[in-house]
Amino acid sequence: MSEKKGRVFSGARPTGRQHLGNYFGAIKNYVALQADYECIYCIVDVHALTTMETTENIRQNTLEMALDWLAAGIDPQKSILFVQSQVPQVLELHTYLSMVSPLGKLSELPNFKEEVKNHPNNVNYGLLGYPVLMSADILLHKATVVPVGIDQQSHLEFARETVRSFNYRYNTDVLIEPQMKLTEFPKIIGTDGEAKMSKSLNNHIEMAFTPEETVKVVMT
Repeated sequence: MSEKKGRVFSGARPTGRQHLGNYFGAIKNYVALQADYECIYCIVDVHALTTMETTENIRQNTLEMALDWLAAGIDPQKSILFVQSQVPQVLELHTYLSMVSPLGKLSELPNFKEEVKNHPNNVNYGLLGYPVLMSADILLHKATVVPVGIDQQSHLEFARETVRSFNYRYNTDVLIEPQMKLTEFPKIIGTDGEAKMSKSLNNHIEMAFTPEETVKVVMT
């Protein structure tokens, strides 16, 4: 067996059954990375709470998402797959990292500004501290490589800066600075032929659809 190139960490919010946009946008890449890397994949249910108004479906969404990831080829013999809330050490590390996370820096990150625009009536610390929790996810598992799209680039750079700040303040080298693996996530057009495939727009094709269900959705 060839030596692995490093340890990959990546996660996604529990959105339930996955569609073709999810597959070609991320899951296919997750599966491919298993050949060369030690992979750790996480369903980040705590992150989901930052914008969810109800947790009614979060458990079911998590289970369905895990099923689709496994069915797509994420192999438990090659990768670790877990649910974020089941590892309390993530939240503990998040608390420590928050001590070296400048408020001004967090409030200026592009993703936070975008979320404030999209959720003006639900601007909470969870949104502001999202990059701190994301950093905890990555750093707790000592990931050396993190695949990100352009939209998450600033968050990973924040994580790298956090490592330097934490290690300097506490005179340690316990945290590892992860490398960024910029990944192009293709935009899959939905069944309406116009917008990006999305559940919220009801223009998606689920991975679990039967051939008959797929034809029905496409022809509608």
